[in-house]
Amino acid sequence: MDQVDLSRPLGRDGGWAEAEPPSGNAGHAELPVRPYDLLTLAGCHALRGVWALLGLRSASGALRHYLRGTGSPYRVDAEALLALPAVRHAAEAQLERWRAEALARWRAGTRAAAAYPADSGWRDVLITRRVSPDWWLALRCVEFRLTGTVRVAADGATVVDYRFAVHKAWNFDRGKSELGVPFTPFARLHETGLAREFPVTGEAFGHG
Repeated sequence: MDQVDLSRPLGRDGGWAEAEPPSGNAGHAELPVRPYDLLTLAGCHALRGVWALLGLRSASGALRHYLRGTGSPYRVDAEALLALPAVRHAAEAQLERWRAEALARWRAGTRAAAAYPADSGWRDVLITRRVSPDWWLALRCVEFRLTGTVRVAADGATVVDYRFAVHKAWNFDRGKSELGVPFTPFARLHETGLAREFPVTGEAFGHG
């Protein structure tokens, strides 16, 4: 039976204990609706339809959820996200770190078969237009956390079982912009109650 290491989890240094909090925008429905807010709302509905026609399903789905205004968690396909090169690279870097740290502890110990808990903490990764136009429009960046166990056999071979969790506070940050498009008019949809910010969640599992 494996010896279980109950010391500090592998790979935690540099990660955050908690996921990113919601934006600093005004609260939901705190501001009065202005005529131009209704124009922005109509434009967003039209844009969502265009994205759907273009096959940008993730972007269209996220914007639709914002416009529905429920504020409920929105679950995304974490396996699809994990398949993106930028996300996969970030995750693999953490898994390699786990393996290296587990082997270092194993070599310093009895070298019997052992199991080591691992936790990356929350980390973020940028999704660019080149990586995926759909996910760029849907999320732009996402926070992820890997938790799991690294098992080291008596011969030094390693096996990792992990959970890949996704989180994002989905919003338009007042005062920011992308490609010259200001986010403040879109943030006002939440602030006036015409739409609502929401958390994005998802999870996938792996073994290797």
